[in-house]
Amino acid sequence: MIAGWVCSQAPAKAATPPQLTGSIVGFVGNATGVAQMGAAVQLFNRYDRLVQKALTNDRGAFGFDALAPDLYSIRVSLSSFLPALKQNILVQPGMRSFLSINLVSILSSIELVYVAPGQSSIMTDDWKWVLRSSLATRPVLRFRPFVDYSDPRAQRAAAANLFSDTRGMLRLSAGDAGTGADFGRAPDLGTAFAVATSVFGANRVQVSGNVGYAAMSGSPSAGFSTSFSRGEPGGLMPEVQLTMRQVFLPARAGAGVVNSRQSAPPLRTLALSLQDRTVLAEGLDLEYGFTLESVTFLDRLNYFSPHARLSYDLGAAGRVEAGYSSGVPPAASPAGGSADADLQRDLTRLSAFPRVSLEGGRVRVQRTENFELGYMKVVGSRTFRAGAYRESVAHAGLLIAAPGGLFAGSGDVLPDLFSNSSIFSIGRYRSLGYTGSVSQALGEAMSVSLAYGSGGVLRTDERRMRIDSPAELRSLVRTSRRQWLTARWSGTARWTGTNFVTSYLWTDYRALTPGHHYLTRQVSPETGWNVYLRQPIPAFGGMPGRLEASVDFRNLLAQGYLPLRTADGREVFLIHSPRAVRGGLSFIF
Repeated sequence: MIAGWVCSQAPAKAATPPQLTGSIVGFVGNATGVAQMGAAVQLFNRYDRLVQKALTNDRGAFGFDALAPDLYSIRVSLSSFLPALKQNILVQPGMRSFLSINLVSILSSIELVYVAPGQSSIMTDDWKWVLRSSLATRPVLRFRPFVDYSDPRAQRAAAANLFSDTRGMLRLSAGDAGTGADFGRAPDLGTAFAVATSVFGANRVQVSGNVGYAAMSGSPSAGFSTSFSRGEPGGLMPEVQLTMRQVFLPARAGAGVVNSRQSAPPLRTLALSLQDRTVLAEGLDLEYGFTLESVTFLDRLNYFSPHARLSYDLGAAGRVEAGYSSGVPPAASPAGGSADADLQRDLTRLSAFPRVSLEGGRVRVQRTENFELGYMKVVGSRTFRAGAYRESVAHAGLLIAAPGGLFAGSGDVLPDLFSNSSIFSIGRYRSLGYTGSVSQALGEAMSVSLAYGSGGVLRTDERRMRIDSPAELRSLVRTSRRQWLTARWSGTARWTGTNFVTSYLWTDYRALTPGHHYLTRQVSPETGWNVYLRQPIPAFGGMPGRLEASVDFRNLLAQGYLPLRTADGREVFLIHSPRAVRGGLSFIF
C-alpha cells in the first residue's frame, strides 16, 4: 500500500543540477495503514535541538526541505498513540530520506529509505498546500511557525504570542555512592528543573537549576544555568550559556584545608560558554566553541577552554572527523538519548563540578588537552567507527579511600564534596590510545555494539609505601597501556516501553583506568558493568505531560580500584569510577 502511494505521487523528473541540500519526507499511518492527519512531527539536529516542526496533511504526509547535510532525528506524536522516534537520519546533498511511520498504542516504529539523486520523486510538493486548502485545519495554521498571513488578525495574534513550544522537566533524585562519588555527580538528594521555550519562534531560551544535599558529608549545593540560541534552517544554532554553581564543603574539610577547625570556604564556579557550527564548504563542517570559567576556593582561578571539531563527509565512503579540546571538554549526551536530551544535558552540566584538588596547600583544577581523529561509515544497518587520540592531563585528581588522619596537615588531601572520601592529585600524565567499534541495529528499537581499543592506565610497581607522604604516593603511580573490550546493548522494550542501556568493559583491572572523553563519538567506554533504565509511567487523572522513572547503576562490581598499603600496613584505594546507584522521578511536559 505504501509503495503504491509513493509511486503514484509524481512521475520521474528530468535530471537536475547537483544540489547542496537534502530533504526528509514521510508518511504517518496507524497499524492498519490508514493515514493520520494532524500528527506533530519535530525535526532535531545532532545536538537534539529543535530545528523545524510540521503537521501531517490529510494523506498523512509531511516534509522538510533545504536541510544542510548532517545527522538528524525525527519525533512523531499524536493523541492516543505512543510517540515514535528515529535518530541518526543521514541527509546528504541531493538525497531525499523517506520515513514510513507506523503509530500504534504499544510500540510505534519508523522505517527509513534513502532515495539517491536521479531516482523517481517520492512525493510532490502538493502536501505543502493541503493544510492551507483544508477548512478543518486552517485554525492550526495560526500558530508559529505555520502562520497564515493572509488573515491580518492571525498575523497580529502570532506577533502577540511571545512564547511558544515550551517544554520542561522536573526531577527528584536520590543516590548511594558507597565509599566514593563520581566526579561531577549530583548530591545524594536533589531537585532539578529545566524549562525551554521559543521567543518569537526562532529564539530559544532555556533555564535550568539544581539544588541538592549530600547526606553522607552534609554538603548543600546549588547550580543555575541560562542559555540562549537562535535556530536557523539546517541546524545552524549558535548557543550562549551562563552557568553558576556553589557547594559548601563538609565540616571536616576545615582542618584539612586551613589547618584549623573552622569551616572551609565554599566552592564557587562561574562559566560562560559559546558553541556554534558553520559550513566551510560542501560536506565540510566546523563545530567550535569555548568556555570561560572562574573557580573560587581559597583562591580565584580563571581558565579558558576552547574546543573544535572538523567533519568531512565523504559520501558513500563515510565521514572523517578531527577534534581538539583544552581544559574542560564539551558536555556529552546522556545515556538513552531522546527528544528531551537537551533538557537532560543541561542538568548533567549543572552537576559537573570541576575536579578541584590540593598540592602543597595550593588549589589545583584538573586540565586536559586532547587531540583526536575519527572515522565513521554506515553500511546498511551497521555502523563502523575507528579513532585515535593523544591526551595530556595536568593536576589529575583521583578519589582516595584511606584511613582517617592519612597525610593530615600536609595540604595535599581535599575532602570530597559528596562522600566521605577525599581527593588526591597524582600530578600530570599522558596517554595515547586507539579504538574501533561496530554497531548493529536490531530493528527499529534495539542495537548492540562491540568496541576494542588500547589506552593509558595508571598502575604501581609496588603496592606498599615506604613513607606515608604525598610525594611517596605520587612517585609510586606510573602510566602504562592496557587493551580493553566493551559490549553495549541499548533499546526499548516492546511491551513496557522501557528504555535501557547496559554495557560491560573487559580489561586488566589490576590497573586503574582513568577513562577518556571522546570528541568524535557520543558513547565512551565505562569501567565495569553499567546499567541505565528509563521507564515511562502512565498518566492518570488527565494530568498533562508524562512521568518517567530512571535508575543508574555505575560500576556495579566495583572494579578498577587501585589498592595500596601505608607504611604501617593500612589499606588505601585510589578510585576513578566508584560503584554508585542513583534513581529519580521526572515529570516532563
